[in-house]
Amino acid sequence: MLSFKTVSKVTKRYRHLVRYQQIIGIIFKYGFENIIDAMKIDHYLDIIPFSKPHQKLSRNQRIRMVLEELGPTFIKMGQVLSSRPDLIPLDLTRELAKLQDKVPSFPFEQVEQIILAEFGKPISDVFHSFEKDPFASASIGQVHRAELSPNEPVAVKIQRPGIRKTVAVDLEIIHYLAQVMEKNLEDMEIFRPVKIVEEFARSLEKELDYMVEAANMEQMAEQFAKEPAIHIPEVYWSHSTQRVLCMEFIQGIKADDVKAIDRAGFDRKKITRTGADFVLRQVFEFGFFHADPHPGNIFILNDQRICMIDFGMTGFVDSSTRELFIDLLQGLASNNTRNTARLLCRLTEPEVSVNMASLEKDLSQFCALYLSRKLEELNPSRMIHQFLELCTRHGMRIPPDLFLMIKAFLSIEGVARQLDPQFDMLGHARPYIRSATLKKYSLPRISRELATIAKDTMALLQTLPGDTGSIITQIKQGKIKATVSIEGLDRIMMTQDQTSNRISFAIIIAALILGSAIVLNSRIPPMIFGVSIIGIAGFIAAAVLGIWLLVAIIRSGRL
Repeated sequence: MLSFKTVSKVTKRYRHLVRYQQIIGIIFKYGFENIIDAMKIDHYLDIIPFSKPHQKLSRNQRIRMVLEELGPTFIKMGQVLSSRPDLIPLDLTRELAKLQDKVPSFPFEQVEQIILAEFGKPISDVFHSFEKDPFASASIGQVHRAELSPNEPVAVKIQRPGIRKTVAVDLEIIHYLAQVMEKNLEDMEIFRPVKIVEEFARSLEKELDYMVEAANMEQMAEQFAKEPAIHIPEVYWSHSTQRVLCMEFIQGIKADDVKAIDRAGFDRKKITRTGADFVLRQVFEFGFFHADPHPGNIFILNDQRICMIDFGMTGFVDSSTRELFIDLLQGLASNNTRNTARLLCRLTEPEVSVNMASLEKDLSQFCALYLSRKLEELNPSRMIHQFLELCTRHGMRIPPDLFLMIKAFLSIEGVARQLDPQFDMLGHARPYIRSATLKKYSLPRISRELATIAKDTMALLQTLPGDTGSIITQIKQGKIKATVSIEGLDRIMMTQDQTSNRISFAIIIAALILGSAIVLNSRIPPMIFGVSIIGIAGFIAAAVLGIWLLVAIIRSGRL
């Protein structure tokens, strides 16, 4: 389990000094010296030679280049954050989506060592054959072609040796730097850098466990088991572990290779419709979906079936969220801006109090801009991006899985446009939206919900008399006590006590002065030079107490 170790600040700062210097040097190199200066960590740069290229590039471009140069952990963090507009600005998510893994493959000797460690026997005893050179390599692992038996090819994903340790070191450093940023940089708390790192650590933990990806593949295969036009690679559980994933080897044409699809004589329009149906069913029917359906992850098989690979990133949207999203779409379609604004607040996570009048005005302008156009004139990608920007502008954070769902829709829409430029994704989605709406108000659904309500009500009524009797008994026995906590009451009480004490001292001082005056006037002995010593002592005591009270008031700042 990836975690942040509880260590002292000194240990945390100097445990990996060389890596700290690399990270901070690269940040400085790309023109973020103001951040380093504000964070008070420039002392790490003493022995680092650097230059500052790319000054003409935008801030977001430079952030992407910093992550690319910092290596696998940071690249992966950027890729994860590209799907999290709830954590970072929307324009930055689009730039981070361009991040690509450019990591060389690791030697076959290390592959053999991993297989031996995972299965307890050499690679030749686990696989019938195993190609030494990988056909794909990324930051977390690489993929080799192998055979379980003659003519039974498989793809074997092997996790990089030591990747967990590398990730743990980088995460510890990133977490420390995030804490420093949140403490020293103005307005940084709104971006919640510590929360970003913690969210990333949780996401990366899943990706480092190939059993999670295998379970995702199996769940998707079960959902589409009766769909002849869809194929999900088979997982070979007997040859899979947390660090090794063995699955069916897929041979096909990538979805964006239009020329190859045409050479094979495939029907592009049919493939487009099938692919769109595949994604729309995932979203609107099951709620569990492939969150990264880019062309490299979609293959067209010889019989024109569609096959998806790489299930490391998936999303899930529950039925209530799907229904809210559908109601939102219908509200936009009917130009009901008041209802749409209300639904949008329920669907998102507002960070601040939303100005409903301003939101309704922006939604009205959005509807006027897009709903007056013909379907063939619409650009769904641009429309959705503008809608997300509208949400961001009003301080409403899109939940991660909902954004992944929207991103999956945009990705498949882009692939569909390449295969069939005339394809209308929004029009194709309408039957699914209509079907989901009808299900919401169908008699079986209403019957189930009424049955659930009746069951819960009956259970409540059955336990209510006993619970009520128990509460009354405990009240009679004095076992139930009510505790009222008023925020700031302690401070009020302390102030009141101080005020009461000062009034008391003031009364005592006044009494001393008055009593001393009476004693002096009455010439009560003992006397010195004709003056009563007791009277003089009373005046001195009153003066001392008065000075002490004045100093106390000045120190408390209440003069």
